[in-house]
Amino acid sequence: MEILWVLIALVMLSFVLLPVLRRRRGMIEQVPAGHPDAADPADYGFVREEELDIRMPGPDQDLLDVLNVVQRTQDHRAAQQLLAGTEAEGERRWQRVQAFAGAAALELHQRPGGAGETPGGQWLRVWRAEAPKDAGGAAVHAEFLVQQAWRTSTPGTDDFRIIMEEAKDACGQAALLAPGDPIPYIVELSVARGLAYSQPEFEQLWLQILDRAPAHMGAHLAALHYWCEKWHGSRDTAMSFAEAAAARAPQGSLLAAMPLFAVFEHLPEVNLVTGFYQSEVVTKAIHGALFAVHAARPDDPMLAHVRHLLVFFLVRAQRWSEAVNQLVHVDGHVGALPWTLSADPAGEFAVYRALAVAGYEANGGNPASLPH
Repeated sequence: MEILWVLIALVMLSFVLLPVLRRRRGMIEQVPAGHPDAADPADYGFVREEELDIRMPGPDQDLLDVLNVVQRTQDHRAAQQLLAGTEAEGERRWQRVQAFAGAAALELHQRPGGAGETPGGQWLRVWRAEAPKDAGGAAVHAEFLVQQAWRTSTPGTDDFRIIMEEAKDACGQAALLAPGDPIPYIVELSVARGLAYSQPEFEQLWLQILDRAPAHMGAHLAALHYWCEKWHGSRDTAMSFAEAAAARAPQGSLLAAMPLFAVFEHLPEVNLVTGFYQSEVVTKAIHGALFAVHAARPDDPMLAHVRHLLVFFLVRAQRWSEAVNQLVHVDGHVGALPWTLSADPAGEFAVYRALAVAGYEANGGNPASLPH
């Protein structure tokens, strides 16, 4: 009888641990009718895994060209000119600020300096020294400090707080240089999360953004983190924030996809509910995101972010044809949620892509019927 109880316990334990192990290995619980090896994504013209670009969610050739010039020459002027010519209130400027800051932070990580060696990211220091009143350089510097805090320190430690306080000051300086620019305030949203602003303080910061760019998708995604359960809010608060943003979204805005991001931020670590990804809450959020994608401008810089998250949810919901339809638009770039949370973004994306294609073919699809 004792052996029987041991066996029962082992079976129950396997039900709990298997989803966790699959999640950690980049796998998913739902498996399509066909095996991933039964269909080759290359037959669909998809990019090979080793050629996937993990830097950005979608193409921005101007940014890539400038980044290559800056990193090759260590001259900041091309970056300064690109930001000066990028619409201040738009999503693309925010993405470019993040990209330049991330490039400088990565260079510094790879070449920290010492023993006579020039530290990486020196071009950003020169930019700030030579053009102290340039709003673009000030915004990039503030975002650089934020990324450094999260990359090199642990929240709650003295080191983390010191860097974040410096970032907060840098945000203030950037805001003074461009009073109508929402970017310094969007950067500060991450500071607010790291330094645990009170809710009234955070709401005052949020009002500054709404006054300047009320439909800014990147800002809403940054603010959502603050309201999440793992930071300073709750599941209900985060969902209420996302649903309110979706409800007031102007025509063609991707804010209608916000509830899907809120659902993603609160996915259970262990899912024991059969059909969770076909549940009413998830299905409603997926439909909102699909509506947003269909209504958005094809050149909206945030469109790829929504499509990538849709791939994740559509595959898990076993909606293969719709997943493949999203893949057609984003394949080649994987610098977006949820892939960037993995140690191997390209590998994680490739697993979902293979499963989508396999499920698509198992239900009668083929390269000839590929949606365009």
